[in-house]
Amino acid sequence: MQQFIVVTDLTRFLNPHLVCIAGLELTTGQCIRPMPYLGRDQYLTLNVLPGSILRGEFSPAPNCINPHQEDTNYQRLESIGICHTNVFKSLLEKDLSDSIATGFEIDSPNKYIPLNHAPTRSIITIKVEPHHVQIVRNSYKLNSGRLKFTDPIKGEEFYFSITDLGFHRLIETHLQQNNLHKLNTFIHEQSEIYLRIGLSRAWQKPDTGEHGFWMQVNGIYTFPNYHPEIRNYR
Repeated sequence: MQQFIVVTDLTRFLNPHLVCIAGLELTTGQCIRPMPYLGRDQYLTLNVLPGSILRGEFSPAPNCINPHQEDTNYQRLESIGICHTNVFKSLLEKDLSDSIATGFEIDSPNKYIPLNHAPTRSIITIKVEPHHVQIVRNSYKLNSGRLKFTDPIKGEEFYFSITDLGFHRLIETHLQQNNLHKLNTFIHEQSEIYLRIGLSRAWQKPDTGEHGFWMQVNGIYTFPNYHPEIRNYR
């Protein structure tokens, strides 16, 4: 059966030839991550962007385990255009969790969730106050940035890696030009910000031995305005 998803997550890998996409089904709001991952040529041919409407035949991926229950096999994937801003925002609202803790079913959010506490989903949406959001230089990778933000309910402050493909590349450009403040000014001028927070595949940190699912920022969406340069970074 054909279904339609609106792309809400377009994320990068260390391997530049692959991208990961995920989206919310247009009528039910179900989160779907098409598998296998798209090659760069495929996603460019499809002209995939946040807000793209993709049509395909989706079926649950075999042997799907928590937290990546969104993994879905697909056939005949095609792009049929871009959804209206109001539709995109309404889908984010439909998926909204009031905090990271409730979204991932954990008591005390951290930078990762241990293997033995895997939640039932790997992507959530939260809404944060614009003045509680800031892009900062990554002290470990000086040519990239991290997102500093405050959880909307519990008030914890987080610094997460940014896997949002367009935003990551835009941040790199602003860092090279030494004008990251301009991007933060744009963010702070907005009325609303929605974040797509995702969990990585299971990974063990070599230096500490911490093993689990690491939190990252899959998507940064500002309203009423979306940064015009984002679509130039593909």
